[in-house]
Amino acid sequence: MELEKYDRLKNYDNDIYKFESEGPKGRIKKAVKFRRVEGAGKNLYNLHFGDLIESTGEVNDLSVSNNKDRDKVLSTVAAIVHDFVKSRPSAIILAIGSTRARTRLYQMSIASFWSEISSEYNIYGKVNGDWVTFEKGVNYDGFLLFKKN
Repeated sequence: MELEKYDRLKNYDNDIYKFESEGPKGRIKKAVKFRRVEGAGKNLYNLHFGDLIESTGEVNDLSVSNNKDRDKVLSTVAAIVHDFVKSRPSAIILAIGSTRARTRLYQMSIASFWSEISSEYNIYGKVNGDWVTFEKGVNYDGFLLFKKN
């Protein structure tokens, strides 16, 4: 199933993707940054997502936009992850929500599209401090995603 996505722009120098959410609250600039996790090998990247603060270039991952386009935003983020991994096939993506509710939202999205995601990616969830193979119905504290060989 092909979900609607926002057009996105990539800054190739800094691994930053930008797009605009559109809804009742107007146009809200969003960004996804991939930051290499120091000391964890060269292929582990933290996914940092939220509202873009244009004056600083930072990402506010605690803002709540409520622009009534959650599924389109999440679909856009998923497309960005796919694009990033396509350009770096050995990348491992670490995704942990800035709040427990956001981590739960990521989990529900993964579970909703499990058949599509699991055909191309390995997904692990963190539970009780351990990384285990993702299963629907288990509450996780974070996720690792990497391309299947």
